[in-house]
Amino acid sequence: MTDKPKDTPEPSQAGDAAAFTAEQSEVSSTGRGVSSPFDSPTDQSPRVAHSERPELTKDVPRTDDELGLDPEVPTKADRAGATASYRYASIPPAANTPSDTGRLRRRTSENRRGTLDFGLFLLRLIVGGTFLYHGLQKLAGWFHGPGLDGTRDMMERGGWDHPTVSTILVTAGEVGGGALVVLGLATPLAAGAVLAVMLDAWAWKQGMAPGFQYKAGPGAVELESILAGISAVVILTGPGRWSFDRNRGWATRPFAGSFVILLLAIAAAAGAYWYLHGGNPLVGIG
Repeated sequence: MTDKPKDTPEPSQAGDAAAFTAEQSEVSSTGRGVSSPFDSPTDQSPRVAHSERPELTKDVPRTDDELGLDPEVPTKADRAGATASYRYASIPPAANTPSDTGRLRRRTSENRRGTLDFGLFLLRLIVGGTFLYHGLQKLAGWFHGPGLDGTRDMMERGGWDHPTVSTILVTAGEVGGGALVVLGLATPLAAGAVLAVMLDAWAWKQGMAPGFQYKAGPGAVELESILAGISAVVILTGPGRWSFDRNRGWATRPFAGSFVILLLAIAAAAGAYWYLHGGNPLVGIG
């Protein structure tokens, strides 16, 4: 028997030899040596056929158009939702602040009152001074006045049921109210007090004779009507800035409170006249 040549590989060895030959051919074609699979962890198998490997020379797609994807355009609802979700984080637009010229013009128009404050001061001085004059006549007997005793006797002869109370009320109203009106201090209340006093005086004089007598007869009420009207005007207009109430709202911008004071003064005058004197002054009370 002749022995087989020892250099002929076994069938199992033939497969290994073929793989080794393929590796050598790959080395010769790529110019790279065969490395361990752990040198390139992304490779799933160290022995991948050359035909199955991707073409590395082809450009890699980088944009949505190259990938064949349509860009997502946000809709109006998406923009509204995004705006709503970030409305607290966004900075609101700055308000349009008035310019210095507009602010100066507005301040000038507010402060430009002309002779209004001076006119209100003269009005308060006249009406308040008149009430203060008559009040001092009753209180201290100045300016040829009757004093407290003479005033009480006059009230009793005039038909007042409570002459002492009537004397105190009329004297306090004329002196206190007149002085405060002149100063422009607590002006609505002061003018309301002198208005109530003058309305009672108007009713008393008007009742001295039957019929309405404005400027003639024993019950002429011309002066009382003028003083009562001026007192009501001071309540409604305020004392102006030439007063101690200049920082109060009612001094330059009276509002609903002035009507309330006016109505309260009229109600107080009617109640006092009904309780202290009584009768209808328009038909004569004697």
